[in-house]
Amino acid sequence: MIKVIKSAHEMHSFSRKLIERGQVIAFVPTMGFLHEGHLALIEAAKKKADMVVISIFVNPIQFAPGEDFEKYPRDLSRDKKLLKNFAPLVIFTPKEQDLFNPDFKTSVKVGELGERLCGRSRPGHFNGVTTIVAKLFNIVMPDIVLLGEKDYQQCKIIEQMVKDLNYSIKVQTVPTVREYDGLALSSRNVFLKENERKSAAVIYKALNRAKKMIEDGERDARKIHLMISRQIGMEPSVRVDYIAMVDPETLKDSKDIKGPLLIAVAARIGKTRLIDNVLVTP
Repeated sequence: MIKVIKSAHEMHSFSRKLIERGQVIAFVPTMGFLHEGHLALIEAAKKKADMVVISIFVNPIQFAPGEDFEKYPRDLSRDKKLLKNFAPLVIFTPKEQDLFNPDFKTSVKVGELGERLCGRSRPGHFNGVTTIVAKLFNIVMPDIVLLGEKDYQQCKIIEQMVKDLNYSIKVQTVPTVREYDGLALSSRNVFLKENERKSAAVIYKALNRAKKMIEDGERDARKIHLMISRQIGMEPSVRVDYIAMVDPETLKDSKDIKGPLLIAVAARIGKTRLIDNVLVTP
């Protein structure tokens, strides 16, 4: 059974009945245009719960003016076809007016975690993310939420929100799913032209090389940063937004490579913004 629920009220009522029967609910929040990365989250979710709920909603409040909200890929019929083999499953597809009333004013602010990395070039983005996720948590009432590690900063922010707001929800992350050449799967990859798609692979190649350098004993963060910058710079169509080496928990910049490290890159290829990261333990 694939059940499609469009109303927030109906979704809340459905979840309440599951809870009353003692069933465990796993939740996978998405913006749709699903790919193998999303399907990996659902596979992991089905191992943890009696019922999996996947939301498909392109959240307007996490897009700044001039970003790609209007152009963000949407194809619900395509998504439903991809999900048919995962029954039983609930697809929650709320309408914008069902989640945001005309005088909507309340938001969830995430503080310092949301101001680092992607937050520097997308101010307010993560406040939009946490606000919609909090609303979805309140509606779906899951026991477990599954998130992809490609969006590492988002994972840490949601973990912090769950802790700070006393949600009784377990946050589980799932490793990044990649294409044959290492490019992290993303719904935005569909925007890449053929030559841009080939160039995009340089991001993961540079990250992988940085990881190997550290594992082989390199401890000079400046050399790592310079190598990543030079390797990505070999692809003229790739414009770096940031290259960062940070503490995996606080996301603060790490000047010394001593303990676990997150190396993260954001870059634009044409009009498409891509992010990726690797975790390294020296």
